[in-house]
Amino acid sequence: MLIRTTLIIGFLGSTSVVFGSNPNVRKQGSTCTVVARGAGQDDGPSINAAFQECSKNSKVVLNDYYVVNTLLKTTGLSNVQIELSGTVQYTPNIAYWSPNSYPLIYQNATTAWLLSGTNLHLYGGGTIDGNGQIWYDALANGQGNTGTAGGSSTTFARPIPLTVFESKNVLVEDLNQISSPFWNNFVYGSSNVEYRNINIRSLSYSKSPAANSDGWDIYRSDHVTVRDSVVNNDDDCVSFKPNSTFITVQNMNCNGSHGISVGSLGQYAGETDIVANVYVQNITMSNAQNGARIKVFGGNPSASSTAGGGTGYVKNITYANFRVNNVDNPITLNQCYSTPAATCAQFPSKVTISDVHFIDITGTSSGAEKSLVVSLECSEPCMDITAKGTHIEPPSKYGAPTYICQNITSTSQVRLCLVSH
Repeated sequence: MLIRTTLIIGFLGSTSVVFGSNPNVRKQGSTCTVVARGAGQDDGPSINAAFQECSKNSKVVLNDYYVVNTLLKTTGLSNVQIELSGTVQYTPNIAYWSPNSYPLIYQNATTAWLLSGTNLHLYGGGTIDGNGQIWYDALANGQGNTGTAGGSSTTFARPIPLTVFESKNVLVEDLNQISSPFWNNFVYGSSNVEYRNINIRSLSYSKSPAANSDGWDIYRSDHVTVRDSVVNNDDDCVSFKPNSTFITVQNMNCNGSHGISVGSLGQYAGETDIVANVYVQNITMSNAQNGARIKVFGGNPSASSTAGGGTGYVKNITYANFRVNNVDNPITLNQCYSTPAATCAQFPSKVTISDVHFIDITGTSSGAEKSLVVSLECSEPCMDITAKGTHIEPPSKYGAPTYICQNITSTSQVRLCLVSH
């Protein structure tokens, strides 16, 4: 009713409202407002039309409840504000989204919203609802699959609700994200992107796990910041995928996750993966599988391997002021990730790891690994791995904390195991 009243005032007063080719897009000056069709009808075409109409030096307002059963491909934007104060809910329509979500050619990822441009601001306190439960159940029941490693299959696509794609100068803030079928956010080929005050909840309401429900995945991007946010999920809180550089993650509360993770890297033979200059600060990690985590694949004799054998490096990584509570593996570094021990022994990882620092990592492990609280396992020497002020305790029944350090050296020739407690 409020929308209709505003429109009447617009007609009667000096402010004009223009109806474009889509009757559910109302343009007033440089602002396009999308009016929901209601009754479960698809609002995707209206949202796409609004971004086409207001693609430059404009504002798009999404202040209603929108049902989306159409790929949102909002690209070529410049100087656009996006006020999402309503709800964008994707349909739980596997039959539609599998062939129609946008393929991103990395780990079988696709997206339902491809957001691309320069100088973009997405905000407003609203909600993006991925409606992921049907995907969780289908995957657990064997009705779908995650695709071939290294492929780009869309036979059972699980669309990412929001992907910032090949963009520069983007701020995403003050949003809620729930029930993503896959990763919640993907930063792909972008620079100068910041997320803040994002509340993520991707949890299953059945016995089926919310598989691959990462909070953020960053890929081929630089100068990305994620901060002041809360994540409740069943996979990585934040993951730094190949060729992520100059990344900052700070002031985060992660619950139920698989950690804040560098990697996985080196998965594909013939490719070079780099993660460098990452600073992770002021994190609370609770009820999680991992805390501070680095994972790279071992080597592989096959030139076409999708299970290790890639090259690259991990360098200048800092985890600081990191609190763990009931975490299985509070600090873990694995240079033979998803690689059989025999294969890794014969073909060590070609992804080198150096200049990694753990500062003031404190709290408790879950006891899932008994007294083990730190596991650092390299197939080739990892250089300059240090710790300062690190104090992690297992449950009291397991006694004193223990550490695994394999092929760990440092520029000071002091092993992490000797200085971390």
